[in-house]
Amino acid sequence: MGVELTLKAQNALYGGKLLKYTHKSAVTNTDMTFNIYIPPAAEFGKVPAIYFLSGLTCTEDNFMQKSGAQKQAAESGVILVAPDTSPRGAGIEGEDDSWDFGTGAGFYVNATAEKWSKHYNMFDYVNKELQEIVEANFPVLPGFRGITGHSMGGHGALISAFKNPNQYVSVSAFSPICHPTKCPWGEKAFTNYLGSVEAGKDWDATELMLKNGPFPFTIMCDVGTADPWSVGAEVNQLRPDDFDAAMKEKGQDHISRKHEGYEHGYYFVSTFIEDHIKFHAEEISKAAARGK
Repeated sequence: MGVELTLKAQNALYGGKLLKYTHKSAVTNTDMTFNIYIPPAAEFGKVPAIYFLSGLTCTEDNFMQKSGAQKQAAESGVILVAPDTSPRGAGIEGEDDSWDFGTGAGFYVNATAEKWSKHYNMFDYVNKELQEIVEANFPVLPGFRGITGHSMGGHGALISAFKNPNQYVSVSAFSPICHPTKCPWGEKAFTNYLGSVEAGKDWDATELMLKNGPFPFTIMCDVGTADPWSVGAEVNQLRPDDFDAAMKEKGQDHISRKHEGYEHGYYFVSTFIEDHIKFHAEEISKAAARGK
C-alpha cells in the first residue's frame, strides 16, 4: 500500500522497538498516528499482531505508556499496534466541545450523518487501512490477528471481531462498553454519528451477539467490581451483565472474569494485560496449528 509513513519517535525496550508513525489517511481524510511495538522475535521472521483500541479521551500513547504490555509482548513474540481514538483537527463544528464525543471519542464506527461522515470512519481505519499499512511495512504474519481494547476501545474490539469474524483469531476486552444502545455514552455517539440510537444496534456488541452469535473464537472479557462506570443504575455505562447474558444465550465460547476491588483505568489494565497477551498468543498458536 503506497502510504508514506513519517517516523515521529523511537524507543528501545525489552529487546524490541517502540515506534510512532504518522500518515495521511484516505479513510479519515486527516493525518493519523499510531504506535507499534516490534518484539525481538521479529528480527528472525514474521510474527502475529495484536491491535489495542483505547478508550474515551485517549490517544495512541495511553496504552503503550501505561500498560507495561511490551514486556509480555516481547516474551510472547507478538507485535502490538495502538492507533489513535479518532481523527484530529478535522475542523468540524462541535468536535472539541465534550470529552465523550468527537475528538478522542470516535467510537470505532463509520459515521453516516453528513456532518461527520467525511472524517469519522474509525471502524474502516482500524479494520482496513491501518492493517493494510501495518502488514505492508512491518514483519507481520498475515491472517493471524488479535484485537483487544479498553472501555470504548473494548467496545471497538468486540464489534470489529463480530463484524469481521474471519479477520481475527482472538478477541478480548477490558471494561468494554458492552451495550452502547442502552447507555448514555452510546446513545450520544450513535445519535450524532449515525442519526439514531436504533442505527447503533449494528455497532453494539450485545445486539450483534444476539443477532449473529455465536462467533468462531473464544472471547475474554475482564471487568472490575469497583468500576464506577458500571456500579449502580445511575452510572451503568458498561452493562457487562447484558453481554454475559447474551453470550450464554447464544452458547458463545467465552471467559468472563470479575476482579474484586478493581476500578476502570490503567491500574486495572496493567494488572491483567499479561493474561490477555498470553491468551491472544495461545489462541493464535492454536489457529496456526489447525491451519486457521
